[in-house]
Amino acid sequence: MAGAKFRSVLVTDFDGTLTDQDFYKLVRERLVPPGTPDFWASYREGTLTHFEALRAYFASARPDEEALVGMVDEMGLEPELPEAVELLNRAGWKVVVVSSGCHWYIDRLLAKAGVALEVHANPGGIEGGRLAMHWPAGTSYPSKQTGVSKPAVVTSFLEEGRAVAYAGDGDTDAEAAVLVPAHRRFARQDLAEALRGRGEEFRPFDRWIEVARALAEGPAS
Repeated sequence: MAGAKFRSVLVTDFDGTLTDQDFYKLVRERLVPPGTPDFWASYREGTLTHFEALRAYFASARPDEEALVGMVDEMGLEPELPEAVELLNRAGWKVVVVSSGCHWYIDRLLAKAGVALEVHANPGGIEGGRLAMHWPAGTSYPSKQTGVSKPAVVTSFLEEGRAVAYAGDGDTDAEAAVLVPAHRRFARQDLAEALRGRGEEFRPFDRWIEVARALAEGPAS
């Protein structure tokens, strides 16, 4: 899966990890009408999957394509991403994005930044002014909970014998994060809390560029 020239792989979450904001939270705050059911609470209670909760918020939003495009720009992509990816590549690290969100806004942001990365996320696009997120029928890493399985992506690289690092910020990152050694496990926000609760060590970060610098300055394998 990884290019042969890269002996190591950084698998990274997108929303809240490579960006400051989660896209679904912006949609929920700006476009979802009052009185809409709390789909996130239903996910926490186990009556909806993570995939179903995000898709329900996107489907409940007021149709407004212009607003959705504007929110993508408000997510706050790591401003030094091009330099960070180049730094990692020179040090032998490939960067792979794995997300429980939607390809539509990830692809837009990466293209705008001029960065081409391997991305595993749920397909989707604007339909009737709303973001329609679809089931990833063609993925090699299916997950009933999130659409794309983050642990399965990490495992695939480990089985190739590559050194793997992981960076994330949410509950859905925990199972993938614990598959890599603690010195290559980067966490913030809910992921950091989840790892503390499990007694797992990790390296905290505030900005994604810190992850890139830490790996580039250390051994690649």
